[in-house]
Amino acid sequence: MTTSTSFSTPATILPLENGDKLTRAEFERRYEAMPNLKKAELIEGIVYIASALRITQHGEPHADIIGWLSFYKAFTPNLQLGDNCTVRLDLDNEPQPDALLRIEVGGQSTISQDGYVEGAPELIVEIAASSASYDLHQKLNVYCRHEVQEYLVWRVLDGEFDWLRLNAGEYIKLEPNTDRVICSQIFPGLWLDKDALLTGNLAKVLEVLQQGLASPAHQDFVQQLGKE
Repeated sequence: MTTSTSFSTPATILPLENGDKLTRAEFERRYEAMPNLKKAELIEGIVYIASALRITQHGEPHADIIGWLSFYKAFTPNLQLGDNCTVRLDLDNEPQPDALLRIEVGGQSTISQDGYVEGAPELIVEIAASSASYDLHQKLNVYCRHEVQEYLVWRVLDGEFDWLRLNAGEYIKLEPNTDRVICSQIFPGLWLDKDALLTGNLAKVLEVLQQGLASPAHQDFVQQLGKE
């Protein structure tokens, strides 16, 4: 009499593909199995994978934004700056924004035991190609619903920069003041010379930011954060 023996084989982990509809748990499982993949997001249960990024359309604008936010963080306590960090918002949404700025203690997001941001950071920045990007459609709706307080989108091909502020459940666009400077309403002293940014004058961007850092509003904010 012969007997047959069956052997179980490990389940194959399928790669992430653009347009996959997945749970967050399955999205994370597949993403972790693809260490060479640099950026993938789950937005409303759908997978979005970034294509190759050009330096002029993404790399340099991204670096300028990180430099601007890093300078602000250096003089403002109790803040955490993230570059392409995964954010767990809910079971259908796990974006990976180009930049985020969050209040570490007393803010509206937390850090999970496995090191992920959970909940909405106070400020998120995305580098988008144009107004047709999902950054200004699907992702905007998700960020609004989860109450990201300020959402900044640099539309590189359009030559525009949108600074959106959450107000009564919807985003309104903040306009530059008479000095052509946009001032954050969540992070006092975070000032941006929009024209200088769009023309690549990073020295002017940082000069205006220094003025914001020297403002009484920023100094009051620093004292407030120090008490958290």
